[in-house]
Amino acid sequence: MTLALPRLRRITPKERKDLLIGLLFALPWIIGFIGFTLYPIASSFYYSFTRYDLLREPVPIGLSNYIRLLTDDADFRIVVYNTLWWVLFSAPTGVLSAFLMALLLNTNIAGRSFFRAIFFFPSIVPVVVTAFVWLFLLNIQYGAVNATLQTIGLPIVPFLSDPKIVKPTLILIHMWAQGAAMVIFLATLQDVPRSLYEAATVDGANSLRRLWHITIPMVSPVILFNTVMSFIGGFQYFTLPWLLTAGGPNQATEFYSLFLYRNAFVYLRMGKANALAWLLFIVIIFFTALLFRASGRFVYYAGGSR
Repeated sequence: MTLALPRLRRITPKERKDLLIGLLFALPWIIGFIGFTLYPIASSFYYSFTRYDLLREPVPIGLSNYIRLLTDDADFRIVVYNTLWWVLFSAPTGVLSAFLMALLLNTNIAGRSFFRAIFFFPSIVPVVVTAFVWLFLLNIQYGAVNATLQTIGLPIVPFLSDPKIVKPTLILIHMWAQGAAMVIFLATLQDVPRSLYEAATVDGANSLRRLWHITIPMVSPVILFNTVMSFIGGFQYFTLPWLLTAGGPNQATEFYSLFLYRNAFVYLRMGKANALAWLLFIVIIFFTALLFRASGRFVYYAGGSR
């Protein structure tokens, strides 16, 4: 028995011309993608197996960068602990803060548009400006927060200079700047059918029951999205701790991105920095896949499937 293979249709001159014109228009993007995405990724992967300081030619050393990081680098263990602590606490608290603000702004309160603008404002302010504002507010000597504490008879709190409370301080700042996630939640809350709330009210469900059995399931896809984005952003958290604490005090805020930056541009250990980048990539992929794997238990979509 012989299989009849389909005959390939010959491309007409007009189709070939259209293809060439399409490729010509796409050529700037293709060149940019290869030059600014594929080539840097491939170079980074190669340099992670080398000893490279930007001044001399890279020297291949195999898996030494990865082995030293995972077995001999004490600073790396501190950085991993700080980063995991940050991700595990900042992601849930940030999503919860955004969700609660969206719930508040979804009610019929006076001045709702004004409060929506105020709550969203931190998201559009440059991070550098945010950092300097918080440096002023939390300063021990002249900060507004400690001045207020002194006025009411409370002791001064070293928010950014005490290793025990500096990470919770950053958590509070992180919760304050959740305007973008809040807007996404707010748009989703307004799409929840009013008929569901009306039916639940007729059945005698109170506000908490309506929240738990209607609101949360209906916005669960957005909760998943914001949680995934918070986890990814948490592993790459850099700007605020760099500007506020520079990794201190006593390495209490030396997060992964700060450690990577120091190795790359302060110590010029580009091979080690690239190895750090690829380890971070693997960890982010793992946690993202884990979140999507676990999401089947609590994420509900409009069609009723999980």
